[in-house]
Amino acid sequence: MLPQSQSHQSRQAFFDLSANRVHFLHLPEASNHCKRNCGSSHGWLVILDETPYVILLNPLTRAKIHLPRLFTFPNVVSFNYIEIGREYTLLSLGGDRYYRNLRQMRDSFIKKIVLSSSPGKDGGNFIAVAILNQTGDLAYCRNGDKGWSVIEGARSYCEDVIYNNRLFYAVDKGGAVAVCDVGGVGDLARVSVIQTPMQLGGDMQYLVSSGDELLLVTRFLGLEFGFEPDQPHLIYRTIRFKVFRLNWNGTQWERVRSLGDKMLFIGENSSLSLSASDFPGCVSDSIYYTDDYSEGNYDDVFGEHDSGIFSLCSGSIEPLPCYPRNLHCRLQWPPPIWVTPNPC
Repeated sequence: MLPQSQSHQSRQAFFDLSANRVHFLHLPEASNHCKRNCGSSHGWLVILDETPYVILLNPLTRAKIHLPRLFTFPNVVSFNYIEIGREYTLLSLGGDRYYRNLRQMRDSFIKKIVLSSSPGKDGGNFIAVAILNQTGDLAYCRNGDKGWSVIEGARSYCEDVIYNNRLFYAVDKGGAVAVCDVGGVGDLARVSVIQTPMQLGGDMQYLVSSGDELLLVTRFLGLEFGFEPDQPHLIYRTIRFKVFRLNWNGTQWERVRSLGDKMLFIGENSSLSLSASDFPGCVSDSIYYTDDYSEGNYDDVFGEHDSGIFSLCSGSIEPLPCYPRNLHCRLQWPPPIWVTPNPC
């Protein structure tokens, strides 16, 4: 799904990698500049705006499901529309109270929301897990819950979350993995930790479920100069990735030198692994990535996004076909996000 500047009013632009073309869908729920996408999972978008509502939206069918509202998170003490500019009162890790306005909650309270399954399947018995920016907590809810619950024991495992085989897996900055079982109705979440060797030097970590394997993708960033007439500026750029496979028996990360026919998709979406042979025009042994870390890249007049296609074999980076290198346009927040079409 492309940024707002490449969409038109109530229509939202989607770039099809396989067909190398742009499709427009009538989707006013996601096309408004006041909206923020904070996740894409099983083909559904997670939409926030300057209200307490958290909405799941299927861009193909326009079906909507409401998750518990923002003021039901355990670290939110109160919400009041009358307190203009400080509508939310929150608790810090140290127990101090602080305030956030409607826009701040929309933009920075939640990092990403990941779903266990498609809301349109299995009678809607899905679970949602949210990564919270301020505290590093993981919070979850089941469809139909009135509020969010914190996964005790999983704080700091807030780099990324993935669902696989009835369990959520979360990773911290060093590559340690917390296994979270939140499936039992009425039961407290159970957490166990897979202690793995530290992955040093990386800036971001992602988890990807690829067949029977759990992959760790480490992203390395660098600063570079961007130039406009009389306006040099610094922007972050991805310079390389490393991929590791979890050895379930030895709880070790093993370096992956080739993905074979696989390609990985990372960003604000729930991370994906797909076979390139199923999608003509796509490149195997590659990581397709978008910007999900730096508002400084796209919140200024230049509107730069850090996105591209990284070849695991050669280490080279190519631009996404929807963003050729000679494209000179202002890409407004938010950045692009991967979406897998799902009719249910």
